[in-house]
Amino acid sequence: MSSNKTQDIHISDFDYPLPEERIAKFPLARRDASKLLLYRRDGKGGGEIGESVFHNLPDYLPEGSLLVFNNTRVIRARLLFQKETGARIEIFCLEPLEPRDYALVFQTTSRCVWSCMVGNLRKWKGGLLEKEVEVKGRKVTLCAERLADKGDVHRIAFSWNAPDCCFADLLEQAGILPIPPYLHRETQASDLETYQTVYSRIKGSVAAPTAGLHFTPEVLDELDKRGFLRKELTLHVGAGTFKPVQSETLEGHEMHTEFISVNRSIIEHIRSKQKHIVAVGTTSVRTLESLYYIGAILGGQPEASPEELIVGQWFPYEETHNLLSVDAALKNILDYLDRRGQDKLITATQILIAPGYRFKLVNGLITNFHQPHSTLLLLISAFVDGDWRRIYDYALAHDFRFLSYGDSSLLL
Repeated sequence: MSSNKTQDIHISDFDYPLPEERIAKFPLARRDASKLLLYRRDGKGGGEIGESVFHNLPDYLPEGSLLVFNNTRVIRARLLFQKETGARIEIFCLEPLEPRDYALVFQTTSRCVWSCMVGNLRKWKGGLLEKEVEVKGRKVTLCAERLADKGDVHRIAFSWNAPDCCFADLLEQAGILPIPPYLHRETQASDLETYQTVYSRIKGSVAAPTAGLHFTPEVLDELDKRGFLRKELTLHVGAGTFKPVQSETLEGHEMHTEFISVNRSIIEHIRSKQKHIVAVGTTSVRTLESLYYIGAILGGQPEASPEELIVGQWFPYEETHNLLSVDAALKNILDYLDRRGQDKLITATQILIAPGYRFKLVNGLITNFHQPHSTLLLLISAFVDGDWRRIYDYALAHDFRFLSYGDSSLLL
């Protein structure tokens, strides 16, 4: 399938009935008690479907599998301000602009600039918004100023009057953890724990990589005991992950860009373990598959800047970008890191994985059940050779719980 055929996909073909009561509003009391749908492709456009419980996951993984986890941590990205008029303004921090580095922006001690969405914008014509925040036992004044607008996204400068207080401290005290809009409820105290994976470490996401929410220390220990390799990478999930495709065909949809960080050690492991790479979640899939195309870019631009390494959404569908072997593409990245004296690849990806995409690295996927008309459902369809509807019909008929706090699946 060419890029044109992928672009011509009608999103109406990726619809299914999802009753409100099938959307899990809260997680189960025990993460690994969730149901696990099992699907194994037969290579003929179909596959065998069964089910189990998530804590039995190690029983169903191919021997010698390398599992790749996204270790991103959800930040308290929603900030509420109240004007003197009483109007409430919500600022939703999407990604840092000054400084652009996530680690650095959380360490800033006086000012930073973020790309944000703003709620109740019509009530904020200009001027500073102010909010008193108690940090380490004292009052700090946090200010927000609109610098520029670009469509629905706004450039917002935050400043505060305490040089011994960093932006991470302010978010921790004043921010609200964002939960998916389709849950139709406010964030609760329990979400602070349940909407993070047990292995989350690197702050930056505005949504959880939800496939990982089912893992418990016990399941991770069992994976280790059975000799499965576990590696971590980072993709900071953006709010665009919840954005349904609203255009009639895929050509009219602009894919969101997300920050990725991959240690060279995982690239080396992937080179030696190409047979059984199981991605935990669609974010891990997008990062892993982007590696191939980053290597392809480096094949033609060995000294490309991090910005030039960003994988565009249609880049994978051009035949000329699919000529390298996986090994050669990964070697290009390792050579690039060597030349720069770096042990970590840091860039971003806009990759769109939809029917017509040819997977390069991933041959196993652990994932939840996704919204109709979503790019995540398109990714699932691409992975199971178009057999997604039979999988979702099974899940609906067998009382599986859907979306972020819902049940899981293992697709092989």
